Amino acid sequence: MILTLPIAIAIGGALVAALPIAFVFGRRSGQRVGRAAAEAAQQAAGESAEQLAKKIRSDAEREADAARKQAVLAGKEEVMKVREAWEQEARKRREEIEREERRVVEREQQIDKKVDIVDQKDRDLGRRASELGRREKQLEERQVELDGMLGEERRRLEQLAGLSATEAKAELIRRMEEEAHADAANRIREIRDSAKRNADREAKKIVALAVQRIAAEHTAEITASAVSLPKDDMKGRIIGREGRNIRAFELATGVDVIIDDTPDTVVVSCFDPVRREVARLALEKLVADGRIHPGRIEEVVEKSRKEVDASIIETGEQAAYEVGVHGLHPEMIKLIGRMKWRTSYGQNILAHSKEVAFLAGMMAAELGLDVAMAKRGALLHDVGKVLTHDHEGTHVQLGVEVATKYGESPLVVNCIAAHHDDVPHESEVSVLVQAADAISGSRPGARREAFETYVKRLEGLEKIASGYKGVDRVFAIQAGREVRVIVDPDGIDDARMQSLTAEIARRVESELQYPGQIKVVAIRETRASDIAR
Repeated sequence: MILTLPIAIAIGGALVAALPIAFVFGRRSGQRVGRAAAEAAQQAAGESAEQLAKKIRSDAEREADAARKQAVLAGKEEVMKVREAWEQEARKRREEIEREERRVVEREQQIDKKVDIVDQKDRDLGRRASELGRREKQLEERQVELDGMLGEERRRLEQLAGLSATEAKAELIRRMEEEAHADAANRIREIRDSAKRNADREAKKIVALAVQRIAAEHTAEITASAVSLPKDDMKGRIIGREGRNIRAFELATGVDVIIDDTPDTVVVSCFDPVRREVARLALEKLVADGRIHPGRIEEVVEKSRKEVDASIIETGEQAAYEVGVHGLHPEMIKLIGRMKWRTSYGQNILAHSKEVAFLAGMMAAELGLDVAMAKRGALLHDVGKVLTHDHEGTHVQLGVEVATKYGESPLVVNCIAAHHDDVPHESEVSVLVQAADAISGSRPGARREAFETYVKRLEGLEKIASGYKGVDRVFAIQAGREVRVIVDPDGIDDARMQSLTAEIARRVESELQYPGQIKVVAIRETRASDIAR
């Protein structure tokens, strides 16, 4: 416990004052002891009173001296402790005072420095303000001088030209218009001359395109599938009583079944290769089984559709294995498999994508780039074309969306987005994919413009008819010359059927370009069923 300075001084004074009191008290104690000894000596019988008194007195004096010395020592010790505590407290107070004095001195020095800085800034600002005022005044004088000179020059020009400023402006505009008309005429003449020089080359191109469009065998190959029959009598069973079997088959599959005089053969025609393949498999199963009726037709068509879906997955896995691309999302595998059933300008998309992947991989290997990434971006660069008939947007936009959705790297996404220069290239691999795509698409016989236009027209027909409320399914058949619309019997009544076909026909006329005529047929079917037990 540390005592404060005033308390320590008070305690020391009290102890000093107690010393005489202790001395007096010791002396009185000795006197009392002496008197007691004297009385005892007087009462003692066998001893000498004087000797006993001296002895007792000496003992009492010794005891009194000892008590007095002990009291004096205790007082001195207490005084020393109080003095030491007081000195420690005083020393701490002096140190604190010295620290405070140093801090005050430092703060005063800092304040002095800041005051000097502020004074310097004030002086600088004053000089700058005076300099700005002087320059502003000079600028005003120069502006007045320039305005006067401009006015003088304008007056001199008007005197020399004999025109006012408005008249001179009008004359300048007239001359510029004449020069622009002359430049435009020269440009038109150059374009016309260039067109004449290129007329022969363009004519040859048009002839070549016409020859490609007239390739009847190729068109039949990509839009129709032939199904062999064990005997010609099977055609009647396929047609059914009053045509019910063939109508049920066409409604379930969305294809056009062509039965003509060709012996032991039935042709399945449809612009959608997947739908055509499902119909071909289903018809082959029905012919092999021999049981052909509407209920059986729906069951076999559904089974064939599942088989085609499994084949699509197997095709996608095989394509990825052949190219050497691994770790693709299962949905991406399905989209790659569906490429087999899609074409672009008459070129099979899956074959084109694998060809682009091989080309990009070889070029990347020659350049020392990432071969695996080049093949991956090339294999997926046209994946959006599989989705264009079901979703809005270009095949580039759809490809970027689906690749991003299923976790492809930004480098692959850029290969898809930039292969038609819609966005800038972000890597050398993206440039290689674009070059390989151009090589694969531009080789002789790779593509045919007519088939792509034909497919787009059929897709447009189905899209227009599907946009109406109450429409269940839509099939474009007869090579796009007929559209069959299957409506919901609960949503559209017989009175609405006529107006619906008229509205679809008017929209087709206004939105599509097509040769000849297109027939719109709406079908409303009501079924009733029961179970015999």
